[in-house]
Amino acid sequence: MIPFYIYYSMFGFQRVGDFVWAAGDMQARGFLIGGTAGRTTLAGEGLQHQDGHSPILASTVPNCVAYDPAFGYEVAVIVQDGLRRMYQDGERVFYYVTCMNENYVQPPMPPGVKDGILRGMYPLQVGSPGRLRVQLLGSGTILREVIAAAEMLERDFRIPADVWSVTSYSELRREGLDCERWNRLHPGDKPRQSYVQRALGSQAGPFVAATDYMRIVPDQIRPWVPGRFVTLGTDGYGRSDSRAALREHFEVGHRHIVVAALKALADDGEIELAVVEEALATLGIDTERPNPVTL
Repeated sequence: MIPFYIYYSMFGFQRVGDFVWAAGDMQARGFLIGGTAGRTTLAGEGLQHQDGHSPILASTVPNCVAYDPAFGYEVAVIVQDGLRRMYQDGERVFYYVTCMNENYVQPPMPPGVKDGILRGMYPLQVGSPGRLRVQLLGSGTILREVIAAAEMLERDFRIPADVWSVTSYSELRREGLDCERWNRLHPGDKPRQSYVQRALGSQAGPFVAATDYMRIVPDQIRPWVPGRFVTLGTDGYGRSDSRAALREHFEVGHRHIVVAALKALADDGEIELAVVEEALATLGIDTERPNPVTL
């Protein structure tokens, strides 16, 4: 029997956290499925069900492999590989996989992305050619907001954006730290580069990551991002409202991603600050509203 334990993600690592740690300590195998994951996908049920931090809690368990997929094909690849690692190869790990409470179109799996899905990140779409460029990173349900932001940047501002699907910041971090350790212990050898460095090293423009969790989740890969790195997340308490309103409240919707990308380009000296100011006015963003983390 292969265990699948499905629960509200907000409740799992809090209400049965001792058992999760015990599962790691006894080197159990199986899948924890965090349903209704994220702070903006479960509309109307208040902060008690809204999860902004379970990937961080999962990352504290050394043999817990955590993923935050956006699409069905990503889930399929992750579960299939988990079955191989745990039950074919006998690895003493267990999995935490988030699932969202939101209906959206499931695209077909692009060719050649399986390895990136499992490593934690892969290129989902490439923007049009152009002198200016920005890299947008999205995970879980907020990946769709990132895709919408890329479309708006190109349509309204003539700035192409490449979109990356990040399935696991914690796996990327673990691999990055492992490279750092190897380099520290082998100072005379050619230094190893992390997967993040290899994947993003040749990419042009600043990097903007948006997540349905606290900003500390994408911040896990900051040491290896080869350029300006801006993160957007759902820091603060949740509330009962529509998905669109919640994403506006936490400033992780596509309009805020667009502004973050423009500001990063301006900070890099690629565009004028006036472009950012005009975008804030055009998009109707209230620049004097309180920081959501204080509300």
